[in-house]
Amino acid sequence: MHDTSAAGIGITLPWKHWRKPLWGGEVRGHWDIYAGRLRFDGIHGSDHSWMIGVVPTLRWRGDNGQSPWFWEAGLGIVGMTDRYRTTRKEFSTNLNFSTHLGLGYSFGERHRHEIQLQIEHISNAGIRHPNPGENFVRVRYGFHF
Repeated sequence: MHDTSAAGIGITLPWKHWRKPLWGGEVRGHWDIYAGRLRFDGIHGSDHSWMIGVVPTLRWRGDNGQSPWFWEAGLGIVGMTDRYRTTRKEFSTNLNFSTHLGLGYSFGERHRHEIQLQIEHISNAGIRHPNPGENFVRVRYGFHF
């Protein structure tokens, strides 16, 4: 079986004074900084890599920025302690690019909670070969302090 899973924790740091109106909504930005552990079926059995990501991210909310629903897109860098080498593919670098698209919903008192579904792609953008890239589906929960 080809299996990869990840667990992590992170923080988002808002760009406090940056916001732009767009299509009847509002775009804001934040830094998505996270650390986690990637577990996968490696070439020598079960393997893992620790990773740290820094991803500048744009978030759009409709209804002049008041909608509980939001779209998100980010492009940043993720570093891994060990190269991602599975039975099906192998990354040639420990430092890669991360792009994601997500759909989320904020809820609760003052919309302090959020749940989000993301599609993420990690690859080295062709800097070095092989560069097979890998796609992940992530479910994220966030709490705003």
